[in-house]
Amino acid sequence: MNADERVIRTYGRRSGHKLRPGRQNLIDTLLPRLRVNIPQAGTLDPAALFPTTPSAVWMEVGFGGGEHLAAQAAAHPDVGLIGCEPFINGVASLLSHIETAGLKNVRVYDDDARDVLEALPDGSLDRLFILFPDPWPKARHHKRRLIGPGNLDLLARVLADGAELRFGSDHMDYVRWALWHLLEDDRFEWLARRPGDWRVRPDDWPPTRYEEKALAKGDACVFLRFRRRPR
Repeated sequence: MNADERVIRTYGRRSGHKLRPGRQNLIDTLLPRLRVNIPQAGTLDPAALFPTTPSAVWMEVGFGGGEHLAAQAAAHPDVGLIGCEPFINGVASLLSHIETAGLKNVRVYDDDARDVLEALPDGSLDRLFILFPDPWPKARHHKRRLIGPGNLDLLARVLADGAELRFGSDHMDYVRWALWHLLEDDRFEWLARRPGDWRVRPDDWPPTRYEEKALAKGDACVFLRFRRRPR
């Protein structure tokens, strides 16, 4: 990727309020043990990131405070989960969840998720979560949206046949944008068969704090599930 492309980020700021000492300690001590290191050459073997070979590898892009990722890891201890989040306060929050629950099946990348996606082998992810991402509402920023013409080839490449892509948002313009691009791409199959399939969060889809904030304001949320069609 050249320098001009590299400045097109899928995220905004990197930090917020100063971390409490306990969370700063997790950044200093736990994060180095769980951090995903991108190889300078070759591909990244996601299964090798975990102490035991996982039955599947899932990835969450922009995990926010880590509530959803930690809940999925606790419910599926046989699955290896990779979480990507550049916002250091969110990383510290996830690390707190990991330490409290004693989770062994989570690895963290604290920078642009595309670094990981580009390093992964073809068909190496069994599920990909993009939940309540920054909608980048201004037209000039739409290129930053992960679901869009600039990234669908990348997503389709790393998803295994039959893998699931989950997208959640309360921003209806981004929902329409994501639906349009995914429905136009014959590599993805929308799994909804009735309105309740996208209006109601599935039972195996833990809530995020961003969803809860949206609902508290009275905003509607949409939950999209797509399957990667066989190659």
